[in-house]
Amino acid sequence: MTTSFSPNASFPPSARAARADSPWIRRWSEAAASRFTLICLPHAGGSAGFYRPWAALMPPEVELLAIQYPGREDRFEDPEATDMSELVSAVADAVAPLLDRPYALFGHSMGSAVAWELAHELNRRGASAPRRLFASGRAAPGTAVTGQLHRQNDDTLSAELVRLGGTSREVLDDPGLRSLVLTAVRHDYRIIETYRPPDRPPLSCPVHVLTGSTDPELGEERSRDRAGGWADLTTARTEVRVFPGDHFYLIPRRRGVVATVLRRLDPSLTMGGARTWPSTP
Repeated sequence: MTTSFSPNASFPPSARAARADSPWIRRWSEAAASRFTLICLPHAGGSAGFYRPWAALMPPEVELLAIQYPGREDRFEDPEATDMSELVSAVADAVAPLLDRPYALFGHSMGSAVAWELAHELNRRGASAPRRLFASGRAAPGTAVTGQLHRQNDDTLSAELVRLGGTSREVLDDPGLRSLVLTAVRHDYRIIETYRPPDRPPLSCPVHVLTGSTDPELGEERSRDRAGGWADLTTARTEVRVFPGDHFYLIPRRRGVVATVLRRLDPSLTMGGARTWPSTP
């Protein structure tokens, strides 16, 4: 006998925990009291752990799910996705069973393009639309400028990471760490630089564009121009929030970014902060 799955079905906490037990998903709190789900997608070369500090700021009403791409950290030996389509399909497989409550998508840099593709893929599968899409640090698919950095040598790729910020020089000066970082970065850059978004009807959810004021990828001047192209990709409202900082503005401005996300998700939500996390070895 076969059973069908409804993406809006309600499951007991134990069933939901089992469904979240995926190599693609990281979660750092129980979801028993949650009313919303926030799905976060990392930047090129990034990992789910980039969003781990957010968990301590989440109120109990919001469950944070961060996506772990293959080819890094504990998934270093897992086969990498060959292109954007394969990556998004795998992410959709992982998150679809967890859409039993209103959800939002947050993507930084490459993650914003993955989030946009994911919203369309989930719609194609008959899932409910996201409550919000938060696009951080990158112009809209189809308008973002791409290059051929994934074909360049390690020194050139390292220089790009320094230009964007977010990767310490100590890491890049360590041969072993540099090799690990650049392997993931080069793979992700190949995905985003060879990505050609197809023509699709616009989304129906609001889009919130977040950027750093000195971000070379999507600075303040560009964000004022039709929100970096994002306004054309939805029939709903598009908002822009510019934070002081560079491409990785959301590290020093973490509390402000999380507060913005929570207010847009539901005005009644306020940040948590009572929880603390042990240091990561």
